[in-house]
Amino acid sequence: MSRPIIAILRGISPSEAAAAALSLVDAGIDRIEVPLNSPDPYESIREMVVAVGDRALIGAGTVLTLEQVTQVSEAGGQLIVSPNCVPQVIRATKALGMQSWPGIFTPTEAFAALDAGADGLKLFPGNMAGPGGLKALRAVLPKTTQVYAVGGAGPENFGEWMAAGADGFGIGTALYTPGMDAADVLARAARIVKAFDEAIR
Repeated sequence: MSRPIIAILRGISPSEAAAAALSLVDAGIDRIEVPLNSPDPYESIREMVVAVGDRALIGAGTVLTLEQVTQVSEAGGQLIVSPNCVPQVIRATKALGMQSWPGIFTPTEAFAALDAGADGLKLFPGNMAGPGGLKALRAVLPKTTQVYAVGGAGPENFGEWMAAGADGFGIGTALYTPGMDAADVLARAARIVKAFDEAIR
């Protein structure tokens, strides 16, 4: 079962990448981003694509430029996540056949992202908007728009965010911190998956 959860592995290194990706997929999380401010992120993406690319959507986060979009594609990534909304980045992502999840915070940014072809929206920082902010945003967005809450959303409040209209989540430090071994990633991922599955019942 694929869940609408993107694992954010900020700070991961290529030597850890394959094992972490395998742990995530084994736990039930099959969407993984390597933020580009991690050590040698493109190599980590390559390692993950080799390890689980047939079972997971692998890509990059903190993607800010057209050049970075191209480099992620060349590394085999299929997912582009940004902290901001840059229509040119979104269009370049879609032109290369990848999924685009730009960061938005306002209705203006949300509609600019959708007009540029974004597959879904990353509400960021989620802890600043809160579920109330998402609920207000939901009132004006097209009903089919996918919105993932990132920052301030986690296993302790999945239900509250879902009630406000969140379709999914990006999970960072609750799932991974630099240097964590694959067994710890598996354990954390399993707890998050359990909490998510309970929240949607």
